[in-house]
Amino acid sequence: MIKLGITGGIGSGKSVVARLLQVMDVPVYLTDDAAKQLMTESSDIRRELSALAGAEVYRPDGSLNRALLAAYMFGHPDRVARVNAIVHPRVKADFLCWCGEQERRGFPLVGMECAILYESGFDSLVDRVLTVSAPVDIRLQRVMRRDTAREEQVRKRIAHQLDDSLLVSRADFVVTNDGSTPLLPRLYDILVSLRSHA
Repeated sequence: MIKLGITGGIGSGKSVVARLLQVMDVPVYLTDDAAKQLMTESSDIRRELSALAGAEVYRPDGSLNRALLAAYMFGHPDRVARVNAIVHPRVKADFLCWCGEQERRGFPLVGMECAILYESGFDSLVDRVLTVSAPVDIRLQRVMRRDTAREEQVRKRIAHQLDDSLLVSRADFVVTNDGSTPLLPRLYDILVSLRSHA
């Protein structure tokens, strides 16, 4: 089985590419969604996060108090690292278990959508990397529309991510998602290349 990492900066369109791949019969593991689910459902994560950030990090109904956790981590890289050290290993284990399920179902190729593929070390779990790239001005407009955020807020978020040129240089495949370049023909070519090696 070939595992394809799908990454790119905020507003690049990773989710669009992930959905298109799913339509093209490639199962895609959505890392952010999985992490959110595990942070609610995993008793180990719940116990360790509560010990780290306080019992109030979970509400009485059992849901994660994301605002409180974000406030706990804000401006404290050491705290971010501790939270990641709790969550990331469980997400990695969950991904590998999910891959096993997809392999048993006969899929020769799977994807993993992950915004922080390199920062999290998740790149070690995949065989190839696809970077979704888009011009900064287009990414800004997309995120401002999507999150109803101000330009300076989005620029700060972009500044805290790996530079697009670095992501492109490290990728095995690059998909340009600028709103005018067709995505499907490029994705089809990538899948043909990957499946020929599966």
